[in-house]
Amino acid sequence: MKVKKFTAATSRDALRKVREALGPDAVILSNRPVDGQVEILALDNDDVASLAAPAADSEMAQPRPNLQLQQFDDVAPAAPAPAPAFLSRRLQDAAPAAPAAPIAPAYAEPAPTYAERRAPAAEPAIDMSAMTSMMSAAISQAKESAAAEMNGMMSEIRAMRGLMETQLAELSWNATAQREPQKATVLREMLAAGFSATLARFLIEKMPATKDAAEAMRWVKSVLTRNLTTIGNEDALLEQGGVYALVGPTGVGKTTTTAKLAARCVMRHGPDKLALITTDAYRIGGHEQLRIYGKILGVMVHSVKDEADLRIALKELRNKHTVLIDTIGMSQRDHMVAEQVAMLSGSGADVKRLLCLNSTSTNETLNEVVRAYQGSGLHGAIMTKMDEAASIGGVLDVVIRQKLNLHYISNGQRVPEDLHVADRAMLVDRAFRNRGNAAADADLPLMMAAAQSAAAREVNLG
Repeated sequence: MKVKKFTAATSRDALRKVREALGPDAVILSNRPVDGQVEILALDNDDVASLAAPAADSEMAQPRPNLQLQQFDDVAPAAPAPAPAFLSRRLQDAAPAAPAAPIAPAYAEPAPTYAERRAPAAEPAIDMSAMTSMMSAAISQAKESAAAEMNGMMSEIRAMRGLMETQLAELSWNATAQREPQKATVLREMLAAGFSATLARFLIEKMPATKDAAEAMRWVKSVLTRNLTTIGNEDALLEQGGVYALVGPTGVGKTTTTAKLAARCVMRHGPDKLALITTDAYRIGGHEQLRIYGKILGVMVHSVKDEADLRIALKELRNKHTVLIDTIGMSQRDHMVAEQVAMLSGSGADVKRLLCLNSTSTNETLNEVVRAYQGSGLHGAIMTKMDEAASIGGVLDVVIRQKLNLHYISNGQRVPEDLHVADRAMLVDRAFRNRGNAAADADLPLMMAAAQSAAAREVNLG
């Protein structure tokens, strides 16, 4: 073996020298740069073959042992070879010994018997019900999270929309107030009188073009008067007669108003044509006040507890010209309001319900009262405690927007003097005369932005 070294300026030149000297089958042992040149150590292919041949011949010269493992018991062992003569003589002189057992090879392992064999372990079964429940839980959780994210997104969109609408409404109102200052004057007057911003915005948007604030106020008053429904004359009510039930929240003045109406009926038809019924069996002594009024007027007062008693009482009093029912007062948010309405509707008689509205209550409270006691329909309304109210625009606003027929107004405790037939022109004029503090100019854009004009479209502009 002879290793040769080749040097050249580049690897290509060094490989060319190796190919020319040793042929294309030369073996490259190393390739490295030395002193700016490339040095390659190479070996001839014949020398490599001579190195590998002895090792292969030595391995092939040694025969491999023929290993045969005895796997079955019924196979007979091979006969042993005869021992030499000198070894047989020594064995004969020795004491006889038990035959030696055959020695198994050290590398042979006994095959396991059929009993020792083990069956392969069974693969664990998949619980489909558990997997289905897990998938259902994951799907429901994903749906809940998606719904929560959607609700949050919709809330943010609604808030953004409300903010944009408010800002745009404020900008629009500021431009309108600068262009038409009489509209700002009308708005301040209506808000000071107690009317809602919703009704005020609707009327201002529908107001005809004018430069005079006084003329604009006359137009607004005429529209309010036209939309305020009243009976005008009580003769038709007293002559017609029937069964009337006064309903409303606690402390609104139902019992006193019932006594005032009873006095008017007695003066018109006499005590024999009138009957009084009270359903106030919950308060201690609640019916005693009406009994005192009935004793003064000479009218019998009947007390009922439920719908069956009311049905029996109305059947006994069917020959009376007028029957007035004083109901128990309860909050408009009490679930018993619906039971009271159902009791009056299921009494077997045509009971006309008159809603008593407290003039001192706010606009929002009165709207709740009307919605709670509306039922299948109200025959009319009575304004009470008008003498205690700082402004009556709020109750007139509710009467106009809820399309109620205003019968009477009550302005005191005297029986029967402090009960008057509703006069719509007088009520509208008084609403603007007895007004509260006017709203600040800085608050007007915000009020107009918060008001919704769509709720007042039932107003007749004439």
